[in-house]
Amino acid sequence: MSRRRKKQEEHVNLERWLVSYADFITLLFAFFVVMYAISSVNEGKYRVLSDTLNDVFHSRPTSPTPIEFDNALQDQPSIAEDPDFIDLPVPENDKSLTPPENPEFETLARDIAKAVQPLIDNDLINIKQNDFWLEIDIKSSVLFGSGDARLSEDAEDILASIAQLLMDYPNDIQVEGFTDNVPIKTRYFPSNWELSSSRAASVVHLFEEEGVDPKRMQAIGYGEYRPITDNTTEQGRNTNRRVNLVMLGQGDPRQLMQLRNQQLKQDSMTAEQKTDSKQSSDFKAIFNIQ
Repeated sequence: MSRRRKKQEEHVNLERWLVSYADFITLLFAFFVVMYAISSVNEGKYRVLSDTLNDVFHSRPTSPTPIEFDNALQDQPSIAEDPDFIDLPVPENDKSLTPPENPEFETLARDIAKAVQPLIDNDLINIKQNDFWLEIDIKSSVLFGSGDARLSEDAEDILASIAQLLMDYPNDIQVEGFTDNVPIKTRYFPSNWELSSSRAASVVHLFEEEGVDPKRMQAIGYGEYRPITDNTTEQGRNTNRRVNLVMLGQGDPRQLMQLRNQQLKQDSMTAEQKTDSKQSSDFKAIFNIQ
């Protein structure tokens, strides 16, 4: 007879409960650590927060009346009887900027209009005015070649005739250069900042040569950041490439310059809103969204 093999008995581990117990203890320890961290308050930080909130809700306002920004500029400009001139919007809620009397604006505007009437008829020069300044908007294509800041011969003749008229008045003159949003990167113009500034400076140099007091003038380059219309079309970019001659009226020049910059920002915001609205409409048309 073959010997029967004794069946090996399986070893029973009586300490398996220790594994579960250790996991439970670990989780319980982590739980109490988290509860302690939550209940612990940094008195220093709490005091700083409490003092700050107390100052905000109980301190007196620094200004007795609220400052209004939304109504700083009128929504729409009024058109003068003469179609060659446009009245620009001006703020009405600032008593410190009471419109001064500038009767010379009307005379100067008409004299300049007579000198450059053909360009006005072709929409290459626009003359705008309000109670604070007289603005002559000249398309860059009239003055410069593409990507260049050197005045053409025709441009020199045009600006010389304007300079002769400006010499008769003591008002400060602000020459502003603007470009479209097409990037430029050349040896002389690394960006549109340099191009717009150089174009404004070229006009100032010519005015000085023609006898305009340089102390009255300043050249400012805004680059591509003050558009007045949509930059997505060739016509819009051509409109945004411009040089503005701004003769300031009577009053504090710093306030007038600040007001002028405010006007430019308002025009830019309006142009950007129109661009966003147009792009949204084009998107809906492409995907047939109602």
